[in-house]
Amino acid sequence: MVLAQLGGSISRALQQMSNATVIDEKVLTECLNEIARALLQSDVQFKLVRDLQNNIKKIVNLDDLAAGHNKRKIIQQAIFSELCKILDPGKPSFTPKKGKASVVMFVGLQGSGKTTTCTKYAFHHQKKGWKPALVCADTFRAGAFDQLKQNATKAKIPFYGSYMESDPVKIAVEGVERFRQENCDLIIVDTSGRHKQEAALFEEMRQVSEATKPDLVIFVMDSSIGQAAFDQAQAFKKSVSVGAVIITKMDGHAKGGGALSAVAATKSPVIFIGTGEHMDEFEVFDVKPFVSRLLGMGDWSGFMDKIHEVVPMDQQPELMQKLSEGHFTLRIMYEQFQNILKMGPIGQVFSMLPGFSAELMPQGREKESQAKLKRYMTMMDSMTNEELDSTNIKLMNESRMMRIARGSGRAVREVMEMLEEYKRLAKIWSKMKNIKIPKKGDMTSLTRNANAQNMGKFLPPQMLKQIGGMGGLQNLMKQMGSSKDMMGMFGGDK
Repeated sequence: MVLAQLGGSISRALQQMSNATVIDEKVLTECLNEIARALLQSDVQFKLVRDLQNNIKKIVNLDDLAAGHNKRKIIQQAIFSELCKILDPGKPSFTPKKGKASVVMFVGLQGSGKTTTCTKYAFHHQKKGWKPALVCADTFRAGAFDQLKQNATKAKIPFYGSYMESDPVKIAVEGVERFRQENCDLIIVDTSGRHKQEAALFEEMRQVSEATKPDLVIFVMDSSIGQAAFDQAQAFKKSVSVGAVIITKMDGHAKGGGALSAVAATKSPVIFIGTGEHMDEFEVFDVKPFVSRLLGMGDWSGFMDKIHEVVPMDQQPELMQKLSEGHFTLRIMYEQFQNILKMGPIGQVFSMLPGFSAELMPQGREKESQAKLKRYMTMMDSMTNEELDSTNIKLMNESRMMRIARGSGRAVREVMEMLEEYKRLAKIWSKMKNIKIPKKGDMTSLTRNANAQNMGKFLPPQMLKQIGGMGGLQNLMKQMGSSKDMMGMFGGDK
């Protein structure tokens, strides 16, 4: 994913600093130079990088720090807050209210994914109870209305446009008026883009903006745009009052740092990021968790939100009870694969765990892993209830495997591979028998350390090293113990 490399480089710079015996001016300068190099390689604007370095040096005055201070922590905190400053203009964007008609206008260059983003934005709000509608005021690009119509129909969102009318201002005004009368509370206007910045584009945008009087103008930017990001964002800001930014194509291999510069140019917050082509591959952007994940510090609240989204509250205690008993069936494996797929890209979920980096999931491996899970689930769909609910793997004889292979259209070899995966996971699951599930407020240091010792036995060495060894794992358990959400997941607040 975009920025995984940047996050990995910054995390390594901080790790190298932490490995130093004494934190002095030389170590701090080396760490900041390494971070600056990583930001510049990711196409973040030079002035922003230079300011970040200078500000951190002002905050962290090593000579003034008393001997008892944790210098590593102070430096890490300064880097965290300065990166947050780049991404946070300090003012929230306009937030639409349910039941009250709001007009949101989308602007950006052609090819930035503006039309798709309009539909994703509408779909996101529709799921939360809004009544969105889409207006296609893009008369410049052939097929723009067809694309919007297709997307809107798929998402069951009302839309307006015209094959005959060539005046975008007229279409925008008619569309907004129509949907106001239909009591839609979120009217989204998609405007024309061009291959490059030109006077005709900005004039058209200004006219549409004056005619529809939008409550919010959203600038859509392609994450792969590079160093040109700052100047382009500034040009759009001068023409119309950009109030928010959405960064698209964050699932690609591009550097993506230039998109961060767009925030500084428009002085507007990033509100969403597009992480794929599908309608639901669209994330709310929150500065602190994002920077936290970038620095390898994780995002527990985001991770727990994902867990609660996919595992219904009433199933959580039951799942944890089965876990504590070491009772693992193919049906449980099927349900957990379902949950993993619902949580979104695996690398993205990994990056929410403290100590993990999105770099751990090599490029291209995510889709491969997800495809494998889907293959396994197809095979399990061809199993009987008896096979799914049994813990006796010897039940799976040759004739049963051949039947499952025929029913799922896979080779017998693949069915055997799936059963090997089941055996591996069952072995891990059985080792979790001894992990005590704490009641709310009962995560004592003794329980926590015992649980960490047990978890340490089955975590892959690379993962354990990433967390920071057993000490890091115990700290992780401490975070889990003090988290109300984590207790909810364990069924501890019943």
